[in-house]
Order: sequence, then structure tokens, then C-alpha cells
Amino acid sequence: MEPSPSGEKEEGVGRFRDSEHQHTRYNPLRDDWVLVSAHRVKRPWQGQLEKPPPEDVPRWDPNNPLCPGATRVNGEVNPQYEGTFVFPNDFPALQPDAPEPGDSDHPLFRAAAARGVCKVMCFHPWSDLTLPLMSLAEIRAVIDAWAELAAELGASYPWVQIFENKGAMMGCSNPHPHCQVWASSFLPNEARLEDRTQRQHLRQHGMPMLLEYAEQEAHRKERLVVENADWLVVVPYWATWPYQTLLLPRRHVCRLQDLHEGERDSLASIMQRLLIKYDNLFEVSFPYSMGWHGAPTGPYLEEDCGHWQLHAHYYPPLLRSATIRKFMVGYEMLAQAQRDLTPEQAAERLRSLPEVHYKQRSKEMS
Repeated sequence: MEPSPSGEKEEGVGRFRDSEHQHTRYNPLRDDWVLVSAHRVKRPWQGQLEKPPPEDVPRWDPNNPLCPGATRVNGEVNPQYEGTFVFPNDFPALQPDAPEPGDSDHPLFRAAAARGVCKVMCFHPWSDLTLPLMSLAEIRAVIDAWAELAAELGASYPWVQIFENKGAMMGCSNPHPHCQVWASSFLPNEARLEDRTQRQHLRQHGMPMLLEYAEQEAHRKERLVVENADWLVVVPYWATWPYQTLLLPRRHVCRLQDLHEGERDSLASIMQRLLIKYDNLFEVSFPYSMGWHGAPTGPYLEEDCGHWQLHAHYYPPLLRSATIRKFMVGYEMLAQAQRDLTPEQAAERLRSLPEVHYKQRSKEMS
């Protein structure tokens, strides 16, 4: 008899507790499994310690290529922008005019064309700000710019990937609030996988997977972090990273550009609340990689994509403190993903954190 990972269940040898006993959980969005071993977080740590992010980032630095008025590596000078600023990536991974690869002489050695465009979007002119420290109006401007880019690039490209790498730990090379937008002539692996699993779920169950999942999590509440009238954030039941979260709309929405005015306002609010909690967890500018997934675009705009539900993934690496991260190595690389605390434990810890940023609390107390 298999134990249920939620709560407790009698077994042949004692009582199962998900916070004490290892078990696997199924991820229907990726059609794979994660090993949950919550007892491992108690083990002593003598491994690598990360450097906390610097607290003294200058507001403006002429040598930072993302700052207003700075000169980028290609010689172009940024305008004195006061809000968001979008420009072509100076080192694009995708270009619109790449030639076709030649025909393969063997099925084990296949290649295919890859074309696209890559853009950078600055959230704010100040380098010492991050999204949780920006105002709701400033975050709303970021959301509007995201939606505009998704619609503009999605008019011709099948996939538009908006993503933010926050912090040097996640590969961010410039201390300035910004993200990247890559539009591709093909569906990347994660998009193809989510398209298949969501299509299959709708066919089998008659309801979009993540719409049904949001309703279930809103009712169960054990993995809920924050919510409002239009959105909810959960540590997903199948989370891989320690404090991974999933941001979901309550109504059926296929693409970012489909959000109405009120939903964009409430999205700004819930993003700010989540990201403040992230920073408050270890009182550090919390590193993560995040990105939006929605229905494919380009030629798919003419197809029925009702199986898709818009959502954003947040993948933070920190595990125990601002200096101890989760490493995806060994078993994770060679067998399957493994996490060191339950999603319920992570959600409870995030949920209990204050929604006033620790830096703002420090200012109020001084």
C-alpha cells in the first residue's frame, strides 16, 4: 500500500509523515517525479558558502551598461530613461537571419534551424532597486511592458520567453533591475512538454490543468503563500527547488497580453508581496530565476490553445540561509530531482513572513 504524501497514513511499519519520511511526488506539468527527503535538511553542512549580494550597489554607475546615459559595449549610448527601457541584446543567443543547417547523414546527428531575437528590458533607472522595493505603479509598468513585448514578438514568433535572473548566484552579470526576452522560431523543450501535458489533461479531465490546480490549492491552503482576488502563489506540490513558487491566475487566461486592467494591478500587488517575503526569508536580496509560460504565439494564434493556462515559475536556489544553496548535482543530475524540505514546510515559512520589506522596517526603526 503506497502512502499518501499529504498528512499521515497507517502502514505496515508505523505511521507515515511527509515531513519525516522520504517519498516521491508526481509533477503532472512536466510528467516526472521528485524525491522528497525532508529529514536531510537536518544534516550538518561543511560545504560551499555563497557570498551574500552586495548592499552598497551605486544608484548610477557610468560603467554599468544598463544605466541611463551609459555607453554599451557596441558603442550605443542609453537614453536618460525614467521608466522601463527595452533594447536589443548586445550578445544575442538568437538572431533572425541565421542560415539553415545542412541535411543530416544519420538520425543520431540531427540539427534544425533556430532563429529569433533577444531583448533586454530594464525595470527602473536605479541600479540599487529590485522589484520588491519598487512601487506598485512601477511594477505595473513592468507588467505592461512584458505584455506589450509578448504581443509584439508573438505576432510572428511561436514562443516568447520572458525571464529574470536575479542575483549573481543565478548568473546575473549586471547589478541593475532587468530581465530578458527571447523570441524563437521554435517551441523550446519546456514549452513543448507543458503543451503536451496540459493538452492531455484537458482531453482526459475536461478542465485546464493549472486552472483546476489553482482551485484545488485555493481550497486546500496548505501550500498557499499569498493570494488576492485574481491571483494566488503556491509552493507547488511537486516543487523541486527549496522555495520554488508558482504564480497562477484564478480565471482561465492563456497569455500575458490577455490580462485586463484590474488583473494587471492585482498582479503587481501579489508580485510585490511574494518578492518581499522572499527577501525577508533570509534578509537578503533573494536570488532566483523566474519566467512566464503561456500559450504559444505566432502560427498558434490561429489555433485552439484552451488547454494552456498562463503561469509564472520562480526558482530560487537558497536552502538554509543567505549563504547555503541547494545544489542540483549527483543524484539530481543522474537520477531525478530531490528536495530537502516538504513544499508544505516551505510554504508555511514563506506565508508566515511579514509583508513589509526588512530594509523598510530598518528605516522605520532608525
